[in-house]
Amino acid sequence: MNTESKSENRPRWYSVQEAAAYLEIGEPTLYRWMREGKITYRKVGDSTRFWREDLDAVMEVFHSDKESDNVKKVCPLCHHDEMIEGAYRTTGLNYFQPKKTKFWTLTASNIDTQAYMCSRCGHVALFADVKKLAGLLEKKQEGEEEKE
Repeated sequence: MNTESKSENRPRWYSVQEAAAYLEIGEPTLYRWMREGKITYRKVGDSTRFWREDLDAVMEVFHSDKESDNVKKVCPLCHHDEMIEGAYRTTGLNYFQPKKTKFWTLTASNIDTQAYMCSRCGHVALFADVKKLAGLLEKKQEGEEEKE
């Protein structure tokens, strides 16, 4: 392995000034976020340093519906872009079941999940079938309207 690929995998340290410039915010805002615990930072002696991953993690991302499938491709913890699809198994099947889904229907209220694991940090993310959830919520609302 050459030295260039090794240096790409090492964390890049940012100073306060560099971090503020990277986030395109003022240094006072960065210091406020540090006091409020909104951003992760490290102390190296007397100096404050940030990893690029810390700076990227502080940004909130609002995805459009078109991008919802792309969310499954990025680790929510370390932001690595290699998520491996698999099955999350226990002694039984795992389902998400919304609260108060007791209504008269032949449709089971268990919602299947998909599992993805980050190849870098090992984080396991579960994603459920949102179309089935929407259908269950519609049926619940219909049942409540009939009671009235």
